[in-house]
Amino acid sequence: MSQNPKSIFIDGEAGTTGLGIRDRLAALPEIALKSIDPDKRKDPAARREMMASVDLVVLCLPDDAAKESVALADELGTDAPKIVDAATAHRIAPGWVYGFAELAPGHAEAIAKADRVANPGCYPTGAIALLRPLVDAGLIPQDHPVSVNAVSGYSGGGKAMIADYESGVAPAFELYGLGLRHKHLPELQAYARLTRRPIFVPSVGNFRQGMLVSVPLHLDTLPGKPAIADLHHALAERYAGSSYVSVLPPEAGGKIEPEALNDTNKLELRVFGQDDLGQAVLVARLDNLGKGASGAAVQNIRLMLGLPEG
Repeated sequence: MSQNPKSIFIDGEAGTTGLGIRDRLAALPEIALKSIDPDKRKDPAARREMMASVDLVVLCLPDDAAKESVALADELGTDAPKIVDAATAHRIAPGWVYGFAELAPGHAEAIAKADRVANPGCYPTGAIALLRPLVDAGLIPQDHPVSVNAVSGYSGGGKAMIADYESGVAPAFELYGLGLRHKHLPELQAYARLTRRPIFVPSVGNFRQGMLVSVPLHLDTLPGKPAIADLHHALAERYAGSSYVSVLPPEAGGKIEPEALNDTNKLELRVFGQDDLGQAVLVARLDNLGKGASGAAVQNIRLMLGLPEG
């Protein structure tokens, strides 16, 4: 262990994301993990005392509980720790920095300077990575009617869904969120810089982890009718030099599977399409538990604590 490790408390470490973050941090000599007595994990005084003793707190809690934890930290004033919230609660909240380091030029530096960072959702990570550079480049208008389709492994669905799949009672595949009010929509719209609410259709398959996010486009509805190469170039230019985000050629055969990046913090982006048809499909592949959750959280923690990139 390093001479002066940074101390971290994971509030809610027993859940899927909390365990993933803990496993990643436990391997780092620069980090000292602190845990609260299980009998006191809901004791506000004990949690506040723990918060005052650490450099950074990671919140892996339901939204309401995350807000309560932030209120406890607020009571500490200048002794409050830095916070990474892995819940949905603060992703578009004033005063919080969105924790997708590759969002735009200079955004990693904004995270490094922040005291409070909201970790992105898994689906929005892929969708925003695909859309934001194209919106910034003027290739997709902000008011364009965008549809986002995605499939995730069941590990992102919480304990009940995991239990259903692992016991064999869940379906092989299902669409959900068809009420069109999925909790990830506000951040997806905000950070992709879309003024028109996108249609988002998530789904889950009978595999533990891995994710594909896709955005279909009719090129003749876009300004200047861009070619496939124009879309690829705009993405490649945005992520040039990135350690974790790669822009790659489409895979042969017009197929792509979701599990290739499992247990990594990598994100792959591709543009499939045919210029003669005027059609394209933007595709992001990531691990919903990696770059889509725990991996991104550790990336943000490193930035906020001034630790070297892992």
